[in-house]
Amino acid sequence: MNEEQTQTKDKFWLYVGGTVFTLLVVIAMVKQSENEKFAPIKQQIEEEAALMNIRVLN
Repeated sequence: MNEEQTQTKDKFWLYVGGTVFTLLVVIAMVKQSENEKFAPIKQQIEEEAALMNIRVLN
């Protein structure tokens, strides 16, 4: 009976670890997707900031 409990605990932590790993991968993929989605907008904002960054000489 002790062996059965040990094997059950090992599988439980394996499932917990697999679930946590899967969640981290999904979160990373969503973040990457957001970065790719908003990359053109970010580039446009940087270009506009560069165009507005002029110096007026007297």
